[in-house]
Amino acid sequence: MSHGRHEIANKLQGESLVRKGLLSRYESQAQMRLVPDLNVVKIGGHGIIDYGKDVLLPLIREIGELSQHHRMLIVTGGGVRVRHILDIGLDLGMPTGVLAELAGKVSEQNAIMVSILLSPYHGVRIHTGDLLELPMLLNLGVIPVMHGTPPYGLYEQPSPLGMIPPHRTDTGAFLIAEVLGARSCILLKNVDGLFTKDPVSNPDAELIPDISAQELLDRDMEDLVLERRVPEMLLHAKNIDSVRIINGHTPGTLTKALRGETTGSIIRRA
Repeated sequence: MSHGRHEIANKLQGESLVRKGLLSRYESQAQMRLVPDLNVVKIGGHGIIDYGKDVLLPLIREIGELSQHHRMLIVTGGGVRVRHILDIGLDLGMPTGVLAELAGKVSEQNAIMVSILLSPYHGVRIHTGDLLELPMLLNLGVIPVMHGTPPYGLYEQPSPLGMIPPHRTDTGAFLIAEVLGARSCILLKNVDGLFTKDPVSNPDAELIPDISAQELLDRDMEDLVLERRVPEMLLHAKNIDSVRIINGHTPGTLTKALRGETTGSIIRRA
């Protein structure tokens, strides 16, 4: 007996959705940019929030003032508590997906604190499911704040090296900017940008002001100021053409970045 597939007529009818010819057909098709004037600003947990009020409060005031002229989505990292929970989890042999679940809770805590600090400027904590509400929220004059951990959780991909989840809050900020078609993705760290070596322990380290994602990956550096998944994904981005890294400890640096002035380091798609 012959059993035929029940089909619904459409241009993808009968396709496997992995055929190269099919995929290339849509390679140049433009995507809708949901919030094209949005600036995704990631506040690092390890580089900014963990330093406490002396670093974070001046940055909060700067963001509040900038919100009068620039649309921003604030994304928070995890920091020292992520290192602690990962240390325990790795020691216990937890799977990578479980480690991702545990680490994600910390950036959520930081999002709560940052949204409260931004409350005088109409800061509001939002969740991943609220992203499609951003146009309305921004039109109401609020500063949305969310955690940066991407929602892979237990479905986190195995790491190419070791067990630490490869998709963390830098990656989450980039993915948010990409899906929303944002104007920019800015990562705030505790250094002036991307360096040839860790500038904290290597005084001879040189700042790399501008570099392509492929060139950065080809250098295969021992350490990076951002997650390696960001330049890897940037190569295939459809909306975001660059990611900028700036020093969140220096007042006025974010202002320069939002004005389009030269500051920090920029990693370009090509």
